[in-house]
Amino acid sequence: MDYVLLIVIGFCISMLSGFFGIGGGFVLTPLLLLLGFSPIEAITTSLFYTIGSSIAGMYAHYKLKNILWKEAIIVGISGAIATQVAYPFVRWLESNNLDTTVIPTFYLILLTYFSYSMLKKQKNVTSKTSVGASKWKLIILGIGAGFLSTTLGVGGGFFLVPLLITFFGLPSKKAVATSLVAVFFIVSTGFVTYVVNTPIQWEVAFFLVTGALLGSPLGAKATSFFQQKRIQHLLGFLYITTFISLALKLIQLNTVGFWILSIYTLFVNVLLLVRLFKQKRLAAIT
Repeated sequence: MDYVLLIVIGFCISMLSGFFGIGGGFVLTPLLLLLGFSPIEAITTSLFYTIGSSIAGMYAHYKLKNILWKEAIIVGISGAIATQVAYPFVRWLESNNLDTTVIPTFYLILLTYFSYSMLKKQKNVTSKTSVGASKWKLIILGIGAGFLSTTLGVGGGFFLVPLLITFFGLPSKKAVATSLVAVFFIVSTGFVTYVVNTPIQWEVAFFLVTGALLGSPLGAKATSFFQQKRIQHLLGFLYITTFISLALKLIQLNTVGFWILSIYTLFVNVLLLVRLFKQKRLAAIT
């Protein structure tokens, strides 16, 4: 595979990672599936990539003071423990030839719910500067994220961000930043579990991460220039786009699904880069 293309893919997806707090595996896993990787290979590569993109985005959000450390660590550690429970389940699916149908189908169900939760009108919701939830609620949230991370090959951020916004009432920027820290704990543990038993194409992973280190900080910075509703709506449409692309894959229209997901990813990248460029020009003028 073209290494320049891998860097570009890593960059574009990590822009979304830093902006949405999703780690990157949320988009990369279905993209790798569409490119012909087996589900297990796609999951392992995505987890490694997500480590790099989450570190870069985490550092950028740290400088912006968006991270709620206590909540992030509780969710992250409980999620990391849950990854160890989920791994045998994934191997069982693979050994019974169920991974190519069960994993995408489960993905589609979750995408349907979260796209709805991000796009629906929310009445009388007051944004908070901290979660204010019990440790047990945060632990349950982390367990869910960890299980989904290992099962679906995502960082868990696509699960955490909408729930932190809709159920815990966090502003989008705080939810995104806190999610990235938790994602780092979760994917690091999940990756170690997978890589011991699953071969990984290290060259592919390395060039993807190279792009991630460049793009994720820019995505994180862009959150400062968008309103909360705008971020939620863009995330909701990302869920819908990913749903459509995976549904098309299930009916053997892989190429069409690949281009739909790629076009939306590029659209969001252009939107963020244009906004960053305009803000830089305004800062230079003033």
